[in-house]
Amino acid sequence: MHTPETPHERSVPPERHKGPVVLRRKQLHRRTSDQRFLDQRPAEPDDFTRTDPWRVLRIQAEFVEGFDALANLGPAVSVFGSARTAPGHPEYELARELGREIGKAGYAVVTGGGPGVMEAANRGAVDVGAHSVGIGIELPHEQRLNDWVDLGINFRYFFARKTMFVKYSQGFVALPGGFGTLDELFEALTLVQTGKITRFPVILVGTDYWGPLLDWITTTLVADGKVSTADLELFRVTDSVAEVVEILAAVHADDGIPVSGPAPGASPVPGEAAVDAAAPGSEGDDAPAPGSGA
Repeated sequence: MHTPETPHERSVPPERHKGPVVLRRKQLHRRTSDQRFLDQRPAEPDDFTRTDPWRVLRIQAEFVEGFDALANLGPAVSVFGSARTAPGHPEYELARELGREIGKAGYAVVTGGGPGVMEAANRGAVDVGAHSVGIGIELPHEQRLNDWVDLGINFRYFFARKTMFVKYSQGFVALPGGFGTLDELFEALTLVQTGKITRFPVILVGTDYWGPLLDWITTTLVADGKVSTADLELFRVTDSVAEVVEILAAVHADDGIPVSGPAPGASPVPGEAAVDAAAPGSEGDDAPAPGSGA
């Protein structure tokens, strides 16, 4: 008699996502949408789905999906850090504590939706019943949103994803991380420096980790006149989760953002609230979030 396999007995094949499309097995070798877009190889004859005009429609759809899902998110802070940080590591526990305290202060916690520091921050938000959001990206290797994301969106294109972080966050907090974390960090600093976003604190957590970078900025960039001394005021460095929350609260005090508990109505899923609350035909984002630069 044949006994059906239980879910635990089945081998789960690797998978990756291209927007709403899931790829497994032989389909995993396909190039990512960003690769196809940026790699200027000639398109196959008569393949209109690989032409730039067609891509414009796909890119537009990503923005529409992101705006619809996040329009009613409310005050939010994006947390960045390494995907390679293992559970139990001090930085993982620090990120989880950070997610808890940011959530308790009335902010949604937004991450890249991956493992490591991102997972820990989402987990901390869930610990206190705050909104936990993951904004994922299609990558060449296997990836999925972590289990602590309550509202998740997967993007094909990095630039569409980056827009969501900036438009719907009121601050960035960076824990130790690699190239991806540095990318988000310096993009945020550039947007603040050039006045594209305002009332947008950028906070680095971990003085030992970020100290050498700060030294290089001071002794090389400032000393050589590449940035000004005033630019050093664009970000803060701390080891204290409490200080992170204090900085956020001080910057946003005039914006009416609550800092004593989860934002009112924090229980509904933001994407659902946007559908229910928006008037027919409205875009649902007439009042841009403070500091979003919308």
